[in-house]
Amino acid sequence: MKKQMLIVALAAACAMSTHAVTAQPEKVASTQMKPVAAQTQAALWASRVLGRYHYKATPLDDAMSEKIFDNYFETLDGEKLYFTQADIDRFAPMRTKFDDAINNEDLTQPFVIYNLYLQRFSERMNYARSLLKTKLDFTVDETMQLDREKAPWAKSEDEVRDLWRKRVKNDWLRLKLAGKDEKGIRETLDKRYENYISRMKKLNNEDVFQWFMNAYATAIEPHTNYMGPRSADNFDIAMRLSLEGIGAVLQTRDDYTVIREIVPGSPADKSGKLKVGDRIVGVAQGNGAFTDVLGWRIDDVVQLVRGEKGSTVRLDVIPGDAGVDAKHVTVSMVRKKISMEEQAAKKSIIQVKEGGVNRRIGIISLPTFYQDFEARRKGDKDFKSATRDVARILGELKKEKVDNVLIDLRNNGGGSLIEAVELTGLFIDKGPVVQQRTAEGRVEVESDTQAGLAWDGPMGVLINRGSASASEIFAAAIQDYGRGLVIGEPSFGKGTVQTLIDLDRFSQSEKVRYGELKMTIAQFFRINGGTTQLRGVTPDIKLPVTSDIENFGESSFDNALPWVSIKPATYIPSGDLRELVAPLQKRHEARIAKDKEFQDLREDIAEVMKLRKENTISLNEAVRRKELDAQEARAKLREARLTAAKGSVDEPVAGPGGKEARSKVPEPTRPAKAVVAARNTIRDDGLQADERALSAEIAAEKAAKDAKDVLLQEAAHILADEAGMLKTDTRMASRTMPYMASGKPE
Repeated sequence: MKKQMLIVALAAACAMSTHAVTAQPEKVASTQMKPVAAQTQAALWASRVLGRYHYKATPLDDAMSEKIFDNYFETLDGEKLYFTQADIDRFAPMRTKFDDAINNEDLTQPFVIYNLYLQRFSERMNYARSLLKTKLDFTVDETMQLDREKAPWAKSEDEVRDLWRKRVKNDWLRLKLAGKDEKGIRETLDKRYENYISRMKKLNNEDVFQWFMNAYATAIEPHTNYMGPRSADNFDIAMRLSLEGIGAVLQTRDDYTVIREIVPGSPADKSGKLKVGDRIVGVAQGNGAFTDVLGWRIDDVVQLVRGEKGSTVRLDVIPGDAGVDAKHVTVSMVRKKISMEEQAAKKSIIQVKEGGVNRRIGIISLPTFYQDFEARRKGDKDFKSATRDVARILGELKKEKVDNVLIDLRNNGGGSLIEAVELTGLFIDKGPVVQQRTAEGRVEVESDTQAGLAWDGPMGVLINRGSASASEIFAAAIQDYGRGLVIGEPSFGKGTVQTLIDLDRFSQSEKVRYGELKMTIAQFFRINGGTTQLRGVTPDIKLPVTSDIENFGESSFDNALPWVSIKPATYIPSGDLRELVAPLQKRHEARIAKDKEFQDLREDIAEVMKLRKENTISLNEAVRRKELDAQEARAKLREARLTAAKGSVDEPVAGPGGKEARSKVPEPTRPAKAVVAARNTIRDDGLQADERALSAEIAAEKAAKDAKDVLLQEAAHILADEAGMLKTDTRMASRTMPYMASGKPE
């Protein structure tokens, strides 16, 4: 069971960590981590809130302690590669004591467990490094287990060492197959394992506390989380899509903080002195002294770079195109409000030609349901909002005379409930959108109260397994109203509502922050009385499932809430699209049967699923070379076919364009674009992202972004078919979409 919490992605104007941080950041954590008073107090207050106000209020007792115990070890060592069974047995007496630890404000034992984990981690890495000095035999027929989540703990040190021998062997073999020589392989892997240890040393007691508290929170229900002070700040930034800073996306490479991206129009951009690849080695506030940040963890550096709008920050920079001993450059900038436009709604238009007729399909990609709550509360008439952005785009698409509109919600993990309701209101007249039931059984209906539609033409919604929460509310409402077609794969299945509880209200000092709880307080239901919980939204027209359904989605959680239903809300459907589904499905199946790229995608998905089911990979060089040669040959054939067919496919005409051992095949839980791009990669280079040149990493991401999105193209074809059917058959249009003015026959 993958504990994947669908929190809004943080593609910020400055890269940010989801870990909390102490008030005074340290370059290297102390050898033995210990809790501080603020953490033990925060744990106690969190337990009181969770035990009383959670939708599934569960007492903090011995039974809950056992769940926390298991969750905590899974958090630290989910693949069972560090601890042995003897380590687990050593802490067995604590299995029923974590409730007492929280109530007595004594979190010593969770930190003792972490300290042992840190020790074991160091031991495993040092052993891995020692293996690099030995001769590895790649002629032996042996395999490595890919996913050890459900495997038992190693029974002995010899067994866990053998696990690491195989991991090192696989890492080595991947680099060897990519063409690296023995010396280069040793250097790459030795540095990799050393970097693992270095990153671990940068963790602090806030990280440990947050992991322990999340082991508690998720033991109640999958979507309840504890967020430390910094994580809470980052969550707020993600929701409002803005922050105050310089507009540079940062990442760590070796011990350096490197500029990964510069936001157009930002202070970093306007300074003219910063470029991608530059290394920040010092940060100063105003005219103050520089703080050396070499070797710091990224979120500590980001915290120094961010600051109040109008304030000045100075950076000590080594140019990226120069050596580490090059002359430093000092760059001074005045911070400003930075908008995170990468996560905002975007449009494009796909032109589909069928039977001599061109159809223009407007695509609106929405990564998250964002809203600047604070700006809205203050009465700012220009507050950032997903609904406002989509309404603006719909106005533009009207002027561009599109025939149909597709809202792309793939991998949109949710966000604001208000935005889900208001966004639905752009496509329906007044009416209920979603129902909420509280723990007390009280049912409340959230409705669209604004008369009129921003778009009264046909529309569709594209979803996948990564579409969750607010995405499911929107898709379900559109489906229940008969307002648009839902296309894709079954959604995540998250039918619960969370709220943020600021634990700082319980603090007796403004300087002591306790963090926040993201806590489930209600379950939402469709207006037809059903719920998306567990089952998700079932598409009207299904596309291939690209996700690992067993390990990704609400049904993969052991403690997910059950599927139930309540009384339907009172609503009047806008239309009835059932008459359209069968003929559209028939056209869809006929089209994809002749679409070579679609068949390629299905073939890749089948290969991934086969590998996941087998859950092993050969460590025999001859076997791996044979597999690699077959993949390369297949990829070359596809490339040749695509080159020959260049120019015959639909293209956008407006708007902006697992595990390491598994990286030789597409990862099925990635967005479809990335899957399609990954399938055309002939060779696995054996490297991790931060081991490649930054330019190569950026180029690979761009290639994935620009690759033809097979599933999006097919969804556009389906909506083009629908538009054609409605325009050529006005009687069908009046039956299925009575609210829409009938089109003229063509």
